[in-house]
Amino acid sequence: MKAFFTRLASGIVLLAIIILGGILGGWFLFGLVLLISVIGYLEFARVFGIHRNILGISGAVVSAAYLYLAHAGGIQDIGTLGMLVLLEAGPLLLLTYLLFLFAIYVFTFPKYRTEQVMAAFFGVFYIPVMLSFVYIVRMSPMFGTSRDGMILYWLIFICSWGCDTCAYAVGMLLGKHKLAPVLSPKKSIEGAVGGVAGAALLGYLCGRCGTYYMQDHAWILALACALGAVLSQIGDLTASAVKRNHDIKDYGHLIPGHGGILDRFDSVIFTAPVIFAMARFILPIVQAY
Repeated sequence: MKAFFTRLASGIVLLAIIILGGILGGWFLFGLVLLISVIGYLEFARVFGIHRNILGISGAVVSAAYLYLAHAGGIQDIGTLGMLVLLEAGPLLLLTYLLFLFAIYVFTFPKYRTEQVMAAFFGVFYIPVMLSFVYIVRMSPMFGTSRDGMILYWLIFICSWGCDTCAYAVGMLLGKHKLAPVLSPKKSIEGAVGGVAGAALLGYLCGRCGTYYMQDHAWILALACALGAVLSQIGDLTASAVKRNHDIKDYGHLIPGHGGILDRFDSVIFTAPVIFAMARFILPIVQAY
């Protein structure tokens, strides 16, 4: 019982921080996403034993640098130019880091294993690059008004945490068929379907609370949430697979009752780029017709 209340209390505090980030945006949200990304990267690096050496430390620095570029992409005053900065400088930063890792690998051989070098680079793309879309979706001027950006920001968490809650409830009531019996024995196909349906419904209701533009296209937001919910479950199972491969229970202990940052944001990592893509490419196409 104590563990339940600990998990509930920390979950409420975390949700309050996320809501505050969505309302305030700006530097507060930037700092929040930066903190989550760097800590999440170091948790991932710890799995491969590189969090305290040059591979992991340099990865944390590159993570922070990439998030700063994402901040430039979300600055209202420079508009589209900010996104161009991110689209050009971002890949260049990642390429430079990859070449740096290869240099370390070669000139210190055989100090680091191949999988450690690959994990250092993959971790940057897997966590800070994908989480940067949380900030971009909320702040980028390409998504119209600030209210529209805030609605899309909520959709990211509806896809992940909303889906997780609905899947748990449906799975407890109706779950009979295992979704991934070896990887996650408690998850059911019925729960997965319920999670997708619940996220779609929440996405539609969220869209109806937006501007007239959002209200007119609430069904597109429902579709985006359904797709995001599918990928959020893949993201959750991906994080579980990494933990099982390396015989660890949690990525960390930062959030009482939940584990580490990656244990709580493993699905958000997948849903943020989905909502960005749907809002950036699908909604304008629908609007044109």
